[in-house]
Amino acid sequence: MSDKDSNWKFADDVIVESDVIARARQQSLELGIEPIAPSIGAQAAIVVAATAAESIVEIGTGVGVSGLWLLTGGTDAQLTSIDAEVDHQQHARGFFTEAGIASNRVRLITGRALEVLPRMNENSYDIVFVDADPASVIEYVEHGLRLVRPGGTVLVAHALWKGRVADPAARDDVATGFRTLITETAASGAVIAAVSPAGDGLLQLTKLTP
Repeated sequence: MSDKDSNWKFADDVIVESDVIARARQQSLELGIEPIAPSIGAQAAIVVAATAAESIVEIGTGVGVSGLWLLTGGTDAQLTSIDAEVDHQQHARGFFTEAGIASNRVRLITGRALEVLPRMNENSYDIVFVDADPASVIEYVEHGLRLVRPGGTVLVAHALWKGRVADPAARDDVATGFRTLITETAASGAVIAAVSPAGDGLLQLTKLTP
């Protein structure tokens, strides 16, 4: 194992997940859904807590792993989570209930994100968390940056895509899409951009005041 792989593994292993998140992670794996790494969940929770986020949009509910982490950071925050799979959302709702999260703090929208997002209000949210179809990640981020208020942050999970984004020889559509997203946002004057290498990457984009 390389030093880099050892660092990644340590960063994940050192995180202590709640029993509910651990059960949601196991359920996710059993259903063939790739959950965010524990280190990414913890970083997302820190961003939510540090910014005192009150309104969060999540693109890709899964069975609730990332949503549980986000609400760990925002104990009074409201979460709106979008996913096309109603069965997955039913699992997620069960885990939110197990975690003691009041039902009025979570709104689950079943539908294709690219159809739902255009109907949501711009400049209205503190955090948008993206963990959905990687082939559409650039479109999701464009919507996310429209939805967050100035000073709000878009978080993009899996941003280094299994280590392929950093490999210039990796030319598949997903790796190329993430690479384009990262390089273009890094050069943008409209956001502050940073990439965390923990897990398989977390891109953080904070929208600047116009």
